[in-house]
Amino acid sequence: MDRERAKARLAGCYITIPTMFRDPDLEVEPAAIARHVRWLMARGIDERNGTFLAGGAAGDFSTMTFDERVRVAATVVEAAEGRVPVAMGAQTTSTRELRRLARAAAELGCEYVQVSCPFYFAHTEEDFYEYVCEAADAADIGIILYNTFWTSAGVSFRLVERLVERVPAFVGLKWACPRTDAMEFEDVVASFANDLTVIDNHLMFAMSAMLGSRAFEVHLANYWPEWGVRLVDRVAAGDYPEIQRMLVKEAMPFYKLWVSIEKSYTSGDGYLDKLCMELVGLDSSRCRPPTRDIRRTHREACRQMLLATGVPGVLPA
Repeated sequence: MDRERAKARLAGCYITIPTMFRDPDLEVEPAAIARHVRWLMARGIDERNGTFLAGGAAGDFSTMTFDERVRVAATVVEAAEGRVPVAMGAQTTSTRELRRLARAAAELGCEYVQVSCPFYFAHTEEDFYEYVCEAADAADIGIILYNTFWTSAGVSFRLVERLVERVPAFVGLKWACPRTDAMEFEDVVASFANDLTVIDNHLMFAMSAMLGSRAFEVHLANYWPEWGVRLVDRVAAGDYPEIQRMLVKEAMPFYKLWVSIEKSYTSGDGYLDKLCMELVGLDSSRCRPPTRDIRRTHREACRQMLLATGVPGVLPA
């Protein structure tokens, strides 16, 4: 693996491709996934401004079997046709399965695997360090470390430092952290932006870009890819006031609706992306249970949010 090339290609919008399921049996629907990937590329997502994540949290990885996860990643790689880099979600509670996922991703042609601390048990940082090293040892593929501090052990400054020093395949850091007066988010971005591609998962795009972040978790791109392309262009231009305006006026309503649904109705990831996609005429589906279907209960609230933020092509009620 060419480390500098891998870092350079991991840039722009980090887009989790939703996994489409067939009604009513909720089997994986590869054709719909492929259509979505091709639609994103037709609307401007390319290797300059995007990376696709197959089977991430918003891609229902937690409800899929190993074979289904591989099938989804293969579908995304094939549809992307080498025109957009692809990462495969490799979150798992098992180090043995992590090694299998890393090998499968490399064999499929993915350029990266996304790895986060095993959940359920309260693992130590040393557990996590060895876990990441196992992924790097299993296959010649770029490692994106994802700080899912809300599920298990968080990623500390020292852990990032150790992995940078000892794991050449460690090329990306998908970064968010609890907000503290110690400014941990800013400290990590500023300290490691030259060593890694930092993916802002904290919605602090203007500030993180100023500190050197080169990639951004962008749910909006699934139904409004032009928004993501514009974001990347504004980052390149250093137009930080416009980036902040975009976040407040066009992105924040999506996240406010998501928080409202999480508090009052169901939990999960990707379900709001899918409803937004449906409301602009794209393939969509529900997420697998235990996430409940929001498409009828929240359809009009979502449609009004899309209209208010200026999303093109919103379907009538």
